[in-house]
Amino acid sequence: MNERVRRDVDQLVRVGELFNRMPLTKSHFFVGFVLFIISVIEAWEMMLIIFISPSIASDFHLSDLQIGSLLGSIYLGMIPGAYMWGIISDKIGRRNSLIYSLLGFSILSITSAFSVNFEMLYALRFTAGLALGGVMVAGYPYFEEMLPVKQRGKGIVYLSAGWPLGTLMALGMTALFLERDGLIGGWRAVLILSSLVGLWTLLLRKIPESPYWLAGKGKQKEAKEAIGYLSNGQITLKEEQSLWVQPIEKGSYTSIFKKKLLKLTTYQTLVNFAFAFGYWGLYTWLPTLLAQRGLALSESLTFLALSTLFQIPSYLVASSLTGRYGRKKIMVIFVLLTVICGFGFAFSAGMIQMYSFYFGLSFFSLGAWGVWNAWFGEIYPTNSRSSGYSFGAAAQRWANAFAPSIIGLVIGMGWAFGQTISFVQSFVVITLIIILFIPETEGEILE
Repeated sequence: MNERVRRDVDQLVRVGELFNRMPLTKSHFFVGFVLFIISVIEAWEMMLIIFISPSIASDFHLSDLQIGSLLGSIYLGMIPGAYMWGIISDKIGRRNSLIYSLLGFSILSITSAFSVNFEMLYALRFTAGLALGGVMVAGYPYFEEMLPVKQRGKGIVYLSAGWPLGTLMALGMTALFLERDGLIGGWRAVLILSSLVGLWTLLLRKIPESPYWLAGKGKQKEAKEAIGYLSNGQITLKEEQSLWVQPIEKGSYTSIFKKKLLKLTTYQTLVNFAFAFGYWGLYTWLPTLLAQRGLALSESLTFLALSTLFQIPSYLVASSLTGRYGRKKIMVIFVLLTVICGFGFAFSAGMIQMYSFYFGLSFFSLGAWGVWNAWFGEIYPTNSRSSGYSFGAAAQRWANAFAPSIIGLVIGMGWAFGQTISFVQSFVVITLIIILFIPETEGEILE
């Protein structure tokens, strides 16, 4: 190697190597806080329409079919939204995607509060889902690209804990405002208040763009400033040094279907669909299924609230374990225990067994989701990370859209409680088998 080539190579610095030796700083905690609330907002907005739907149905005199369509509207919108924002995020950046997505959602959501009929409300909630797709696909890859290698797994699992918190907040807002009279009551007031989440973009603007993305776009000055911010000035780079990430076709879905990425894309898409089907198919029909076992509606809602509380410590446990033993081992163990608890729930002999097995299922399935959110966002190179992540996230929304209808069909065919739960759990078994073929990423430097 001649002297000039050697000098050029010495001046190239892999961004991943910097994050491998970067300390965890107060800047990471601030970034984590900002993005954690984004995770809470996503869950909050996705669950809210479920809780306020009875009031909307009464106001607009909706049929069961129309209620079901309205519940699925935001999820259907998030499917094309995920594909669209995956490409946008790789082109304009993670932070900008979150900002534009959240602002667009807020505007559409507050507009939907003034809907005059079902058709207008459905169209606006669908379009709001299209905008919310950016929040879904950009948040996790963004945080992964901001964390030191050693803390990446724990951080992402903690971020996932926003889901149960967002669900509980949606429940709380519904309980506080839905039955009130006047301007501060009813489903319209709930939607208006929930639309204020767009104000969170003011804090989003205070954190830097991903150094990986900046380096991939050739924005060397901004990338170095972001590294300096995250490391609290403990990592400095010379002016002649250049940050480097693995080059790959940018902002295109074709890249995730080429060569070695094709197999990964196939595996993660199947896992996302199967695991989401297993979770969502059960969750949306749980009150009906519990009624088959003799629980009243109020008892079913209490059951749901308690099981949601069980999800919070599951993320903390999963976060600690994945950093110690790796993504794959903990994911396999948690999904296996989900399957065991799921079939135990299906064939429980009494209320004590039923509560115990479902709380176990809730604990292990949501802990596994936390690990999965960290794992599958790491398997792609920087310039295809959002495209790959969004493709898998869209598979989740396909499952969200189809699972309630399919489970409703088998219940309508007269399937018993145990048969229905077993059918749902078969998708979790599929998940368990497929994750065995996905490579471990714990401790690996992002490319």
